[in-house]
Amino acid sequence: MALWGIFLSAFFIGFSGAMMPGPLLGVAIDGSLKKGWTAGPIIIVGHGILEFILIIFMTFGLKDFFAKPAVAGLIGLFGGAFLAWMGFGMLKSGINKSVSLENPEAGGRAGTRNLALAGVIVSATNPYFILWWATTGMESVRRSYTLGLLGVCIFFCGHILADFVWYTAVTTAFSRGRKIITDAVYHWIIILLGVFLLAFSLYFLLNGWQMLH
Repeated sequence: MALWGIFLSAFFIGFSGAMMPGPLLGVAIDGSLKKGWTAGPIIIVGHGILEFILIIFMTFGLKDFFAKPAVAGLIGLFGGAFLAWMGFGMLKSGINKSVSLENPEAGGRAGTRNLALAGVIVSATNPYFILWWATTGMESVRRSYTLGLLGVCIFFCGHILADFVWYTAVTTAFSRGRKIITDAVYHWIIILLGVFLLAFSLYFLLNGWQMLH
């Protein structure tokens, strides 16, 4: 996969994960009502530090582990399966209109004093975050590393940019007392991203299968 392909895939996969309501979004919206639009990017600084540490560990601690075809194939299959599950979930949520920016899962109000720290803690204690990095994240890092450290850096840049773009947009909208992104538009974005994830899951699954044969 070329560098531009790594960047784009990291951006869109990261964007689809960032957009799903969860504890981090709850903290971000709560923080935006108190500290304005800067709450979003500050939270992602903390979130990004945690992800950067994970990527360093995967790149340097597991590079020999990644090199084994059987391991690489299994990671690809698990990563693809998780992406497929995530894509189906997004399609279902968008079609049934069961997700809303107005009612994200509560992240608690205690962490808004130190938003960067809240970004670390809320992410680290989120089972969904851990599961994503153990499957799809690990496969993405493995594929990026085929182009060396530059590939891994490009992956991280695309992934974290998606978080910054989405959370800055959300906290800007809520800090101004109105929603720039309506739930109707949000539902359609979720559906389109769900389709993208399903397509990319096939790519992961096929490559994982090939690595095992």
